[in-house]
Amino acid sequence: MNVDQALDFVTTNHRGILLTHRSDGGPQMSPIVAGVDSDGCIVVSSRETAYKVKNLLRDPRASVCMFTDGFYGGWVQIDGVAEIISLPGAMDGLIDYYRQLSGEHPDWDEYRAAMREERRVLIRISPERAGPTRFG
Repeated sequence: MNVDQALDFVTTNHRGILLTHRSDGGPQMSPIVAGVDSDGCIVVSSRETAYKVKNLLRDPRASVCMFTDGFYGGWVQIDGVAEIISLPGAMDGLIDYYRQLSGEHPDWDEYRAAMREERRVLIRISPERAGPTRFG
Protein backbone atom coordinates (compact mmCIF):
# COMPACT_ATOMS: atom_id res chain seq x y z
CA MET A 1 0.00 0.00 0.00
CA ASN A 2 1.35 3.43 -0.87
CA VAL A 3 0.62 6.73 0.87
CA ASP A 4 -2.00 7.81 -1.71
CA GLN A 5 -3.96 4.57 -1.22
CA ALA A 6 -3.81 5.00 2.55
CA LEU A 7 -5.04 8.60 2.32
CA ASP A 8 -7.93 7.44 0.10
CA PHE A 9 -8.89 5.04 2.89
CA VAL A 10 -8.85 7.88 5.47
CA THR A 11 -11.17 10.03 3.33
CA THR A 12 -13.97 7.50 3.95
CA ASN A 13 -12.87 5.96 7.27
CA HIS A 14 -12.38 8.62 9.92
CA ARG A 15 -11.96 6.69 13.18
CA GLY A 16 -8.53 5.84 14.46
CA ILE A 17 -5.80 5.96 17.06
CA LEU A 18 -3.03 8.56 17.12
CA LEU A 19 0.31 7.53 18.58
CA THR A 20 2.65 10.20 19.95
CA HIS A 21 5.73 9.92 22.17
CA ARG A 22 5.90 10.85 25.84
CA SER A 23 8.93 12.69 27.18
CA ASP A 24 10.39 9.36 28.38
CA GLY A 25 10.03 7.95 24.83
CA GLY A 26 7.08 5.72 25.66
CA PRO A 27 3.93 5.63 23.55
CA GLN A 28 0.85 7.72 24.23
CA MET A 29 -2.27 6.80 22.25
CA SER A 30 -5.44 8.80 21.72
CA PRO A 31 -8.67 7.92 19.92
CA ILE A 32 -9.24 10.40 17.08
CA VAL A 33 -11.48 11.38 14.22
CA ALA A 34 -9.37 12.36 11.22
CA GLY A 35 -9.70 13.65 7.70
CA VAL A 36 -7.41 14.53 4.83
CA ASP A 37 -6.83 18.14 3.78
CA SER A 38 -6.27 19.47 0.27
CA ASP A 39 -2.48 19.15 0.71
CA GLY A 40 -2.71 15.43 1.46
CA CYS A 41 -2.08 15.79 5.19
CA ILE A 42 -4.04 13.93 7.84
CA VAL A 43 -5.89 16.46 9.99
CA VAL A 44 -7.17 16.14 13.54
CA SER A 45 -8.80 18.73 15.79
CA SER A 46 -7.59 18.83 19.38
CA ARG A 47 -7.34 21.12 22.39
CA GLU A 48 -4.17 23.12 22.91
CA THR A 49 -3.82 21.59 26.40
CA ALA A 50 -4.10 17.92 25.32
CA TYR A 51 -1.20 15.56 26.00
CA LYS A 52 -1.02 14.58 22.33
CA VAL A 53 -0.45 18.22 21.39
CA LYS A 54 2.23 18.71 24.05
CA ASN A 55 3.92 15.50 22.93
CA LEU A 56 3.89 16.55 19.26
CA LEU A 57 5.28 19.99 20.04
CA ARG A 58 8.25 18.29 21.71
CA ASP A 59 8.61 15.38 19.24
CA PRO A 60 6.67 15.71 15.96
CA ARG A 61 6.79 12.02 15.03
CA ALA A 62 3.25 10.66 14.73
CA SER A 63 1.53 7.49 13.61
CA VAL A 64 -2.14 6.84 13.03
CA CYS A 65 -3.97 3.56 12.75
CA MET A 66 -7.24 4.18 10.93
CA PHE A 67 -10.00 1.59 10.66
CA THR A 68 -13.56 1.12 9.50
CA ASP A 69 -16.53 2.09 11.66
CA GLY A 70 -17.20 -1.61 12.20
CA PHE A 71 -13.61 -1.94 13.50
CA TYR A 72 -13.02 -5.38 11.96
CA GLY A 73 -12.05 -5.15 8.33
CA GLY A 74 -9.79 -2.79 6.45
CA TRP A 75 -7.27 -0.60 8.22
CA VAL A 76 -4.14 1.43 7.49
CA GLN A 77 -1.17 2.71 9.44
CA ILE A 78 0.35 6.01 8.36
CA ASP A 79 3.57 7.39 9.84
CA GLY A 80 4.67 10.97 9.45
CA VAL A 81 5.65 14.28 10.95
CA ALA A 82 3.07 16.51 12.63
CA GLU A 83 2.75 20.25 12.90
CA ILE A 84 0.44 22.05 15.29
CA ILE A 85 -1.48 25.04 13.95
CA SER A 86 -2.94 27.24 16.68
CA LEU A 87 -5.67 29.84 16.47
CA PRO A 88 -6.24 32.18 14.81
CA GLY A 89 -4.33 30.53 11.94
CA ALA A 90 -6.07 27.20 12.46
CA MET A 91 -9.64 28.49 12.00
CA ASP A 92 -9.98 27.91 8.24
CA GLY A 93 -8.50 24.43 8.61
CA LEU A 94 -10.85 23.63 11.49
CA ILE A 95 -13.81 24.73 9.37
CA ASP A 96 -12.62 22.57 6.44
CA TYR A 97 -12.13 19.65 8.86
CA TYR A 98 -15.69 20.02 10.18
CA ARG A 99 -17.15 20.24 6.66
CA GLN A 100 -15.29 17.12 5.55
CA LEU A 101 -16.52 15.06 8.48
CA SER A 102 -19.95 16.53 9.25
CA GLY A 103 -21.08 18.81 6.42
CA GLU A 104 -22.30 22.35 7.00
CA HIS A 105 -22.61 23.72 10.52
CA PRO A 106 -25.95 25.41 11.34
CA ASP A 107 -24.16 28.46 12.81
CA TRP A 108 -20.56 29.13 11.79
CA ASP A 109 -20.22 32.07 14.19
CA GLU A 110 -21.15 29.74 17.04
CA TYR A 111 -18.64 27.16 15.77
CA ARG A 112 -15.85 29.74 15.60
CA ALA A 113 -16.65 30.92 19.15
CA ALA A 114 -16.57 27.32 20.42
CA MET A 115 -13.18 26.72 18.75
CA ARG A 116 -11.75 29.80 20.46
CA GLU A 117 -13.31 28.93 23.84
CA GLU A 118 -12.00 25.34 23.67
CA ARG A 119 -8.56 26.57 22.50
CA ARG A 120 -8.66 24.25 19.52
CA VAL A 121 -5.66 23.51 17.35
CA LEU A 122 -5.31 21.64 14.09
CA ILE A 123 -2.86 18.76 13.99
CA ARG A 124 -1.54 18.24 10.43
CA ILE A 125 0.43 15.05 9.81
CA SER A 126 2.52 14.93 6.64
CA PRO A 127 2.55 11.26 5.69
CA GLU A 128 5.90 9.63 5.02
CA ARG A 129 4.95 5.95 4.78
CA ALA A 130 1.91 3.73 4.92
CA GLY A 131 1.01 0.11 5.36
CA PRO A 132 0.29 -2.66 5.60
CA THR A 133 2.06 -3.67 2.43
CA ARG A 134 1.03 -7.30 2.94
CA PHE A 135 -1.17 -9.34 5.22
CA GLY A 136 0.27 -12.28 7.18
